[in-house]
Amino acid sequence: MGFKESSTKENLVRAFAEICQDNARLGFIIKKAKNENFAFIALELEQMQKNKMAHATIIYELMLEYLEKTNDNVCIESGYPFESQSLSASIRDYGELEQYKAKNTFKHFEKIARDEGFNKVADIFKAITFVNDNNAKKLFYLADRFDNKTLYKSKERVLWECSNCGYADESKAAWDNCPLCNYPKGYVKFNLQMKKD
Repeated sequence: MGFKESSTKENLVRAFAEICQDNARLGFIIKKAKNENFAFIALELEQMQKNKMAHATIIYELMLEYLEKTNDNVCIESGYPFESQSLSASIRDYGELEQYKAKNTFKHFEKIARDEGFNKVADIFKAITFVNDNNAKKLFYLADRFDNKTLYKSKERVLWECSNCGYADESKAAWDNCPLCNYPKGYVKFNLQMKKD
């Protein structure tokens, strides 16, 4: 089977569109985090957004590699949810989306690509699955900490560091304002622990 007739071609296009949509959705969550003075969370989400753009670029380049012409127009149909919610709920929902794509969408795309003989594409889908799964774990951790009001608290003494000036202190709770630069708590770095399944 040739690439143009394959389900892998359609799945690559669908993956590209979904990743671009995810990139925009992350942008909205980042804006919300910044507006609520959660600068460090915004930085973490911006890294995820940067990763999404890298995934989109990889898929775009794969499409160009496999298509004989670069001006082929490929059509797909997809749903686009619109919803306004709290920062915590937005983070949790995005984590659920990442988890769904890891456990279903990209695993399915990988299987089809492998079955159709496009192992290079299957390997890309497998790698994206791994990233999405890790993202989901980080996002669930964040949302849980938000919901439990333990984002800046710990049962043990931990190192809290200001992402603006680098001031660091070991305690059970982060400061309200950095003792050095006076930046608010939202600039405090914390470790995004990943839950074990």
